[in-house]
Amino acid sequence: MKTDLHPKYNKDIKVTCSCGSQFLVGSTMPEIKTEICSGCHPFYTGKQKLIDSAGRVDKFMERVKKAQKMQEKKVKKVDSELDEMFEEETPVTEEKVEEAVVEAEPVIETEAAADTEAESEETAPAKKAAAKKKTAKK
Repeated sequence: MKTDLHPKYNKDIKVTCSCGSQFLVGSTMPEIKTEICSGCHPFYTGKQKLIDSAGRVDKFMERVKKAQKMQEKKVKKVDSELDEMFEEETPVTEEKVEEAVVEAEPVIETEAAADTEAESEETAPAKKAAAKKKTAKK
């Protein structure tokens, strides 16, 4: 077996965080420096801390603002188009709604009857063919 294969384990190593927090751990490294620890991590503190590397957060926030502006423009455009459509139409009253319902009821009943007749005409040849196949197999 080879000797001195494993690195030396140090029981008390000082870990230093960028927030200034320090604590001791065991490690094979002589000293550890970290950017985030349990004292400053948002999960443990409930506060948001942004680590900005090369302005990425700023660029992201700019993109978010731009997307929001584009969304607002789309909403305004759709709203103006809807306003134009509804300005041309006459206002709907309860009487007109009742008239429309009364007029539509017979149409709905006749359409339903026509649909069932059309379905029965379409399925009749298929049913006959299926019956012939069953009798031919026996």
